[in-house]
Amino acid sequence: MNTILVTRSSMPDYEEYCEEIKDLWESHWLTNMGVKHQQLQTELEKLLDVPHVTLYTNGHLALENAIAAMNLPNGGEIITTPFTFASTTHAIVRNGLKPVFCDINAEDFTMDVTKIESLITDKTCAIVSVHVYGNICNVEEIDRIAKKYGLKVIYDAAHAFGVTYKGKSSASFGDASMFSFHATKVFNTIEGGAVCFSDDSLVQLLNDMKNFGIHGREEVAFIGGNAKMNEFQAAMGICNLRHLDEAISKRKLAVERYRSHLENVEEIQLSPIQKNVESNYAYFPVVFDEKKFGASRNEVMDELAENGIGARKYFYPLTNTFAAFHGQYDVSKTPVALYISKRVLTLPLYEDLTLDDVDRICQVIMKCKK
Repeated sequence: MNTILVTRSSMPDYEEYCEEIKDLWESHWLTNMGVKHQQLQTELEKLLDVPHVTLYTNGHLALENAIAAMNLPNGGEIITTPFTFASTTHAIVRNGLKPVFCDINAEDFTMDVTKIESLITDKTCAIVSVHVYGNICNVEEIDRIAKKYGLKVIYDAAHAFGVTYKGKSSASFGDASMFSFHATKVFNTIEGGAVCFSDDSLVQLLNDMKNFGIHGREEVAFIGGNAKMNEFQAAMGICNLRHLDEAISKRKLAVERYRSHLENVEEIQLSPIQKNVESNYAYFPVVFDEKKFGASRNEVMDELAENGIGARKYFYPLTNTFAAFHGQYDVSKTPVALYISKRVLTLPLYEDLTLDDVDRICQVIMKCKK
């Protein structure tokens, strides 16, 4: 019986990657925004249909820099979601800002826009919302609220690379959108990330932030850090971009197979097919309510593990319950997020996942039903 991991990195053929990096041995230019970096940046700007893409060594530093670039007041409040990876909340706090947690909606797990305005105070300066599992937030309503109250909007779009809403790239919403190109994502550069934006004035600022503020051999004009994507990462991205459509198509087949088994099982909840959204099929979350299904999320996960199948409690625990925040937040104020976090399980999904494996995963799940 073969082991099925929860995810598996997309990679080009070995020979293709070797050919892509061959000229690095000739140039010895391995970092500092070289030819590969510039090529990937240009290709991404075209693919994502945005004026500017700034590449980073990882998605977290991309998000930290995107928030920092908004020139928000120290100690200001940012409305965000606890139903996310640690990076989202940490990026806010590490910028000297305070997360104010908004609950999620129970349908697509994104921020509940009906709860945002009640959280706004005179200290609120921005909204950091998350496109969850590739599900797109209610960008129109967030934009309306932001304009009404004069707030900046940054999207954590780590899950949404290649997704479009009403024909527009997910990269085009808000004041900035961050993508993660981690090895586990639909598109990867081994590690990596990007900030996408349209404001021309942010180009130099974000470059300063990621490269020590160096403007020339003898001029350092800004107190920046080091978050540059290297040439080997960029080369992996260039290769993976060539195969992106194929990778998403294969993921789609797996998702459709999952749905054929599970979408008519009334006792579980699947992520919705969003209207006007072209998906990237990044994740396949299932919500197990023990009272309805007869088995808890943890019991299903354990049974899958017993059968050599990996699954992940993604996202659990909520970021507003982290020990790192020393009980600063009342989790009862985000009850939907708490409910989902205790019941959601993301099933294996990657481009090489076979339909036979999907069948096997679903068979194990249905054996848990009582």
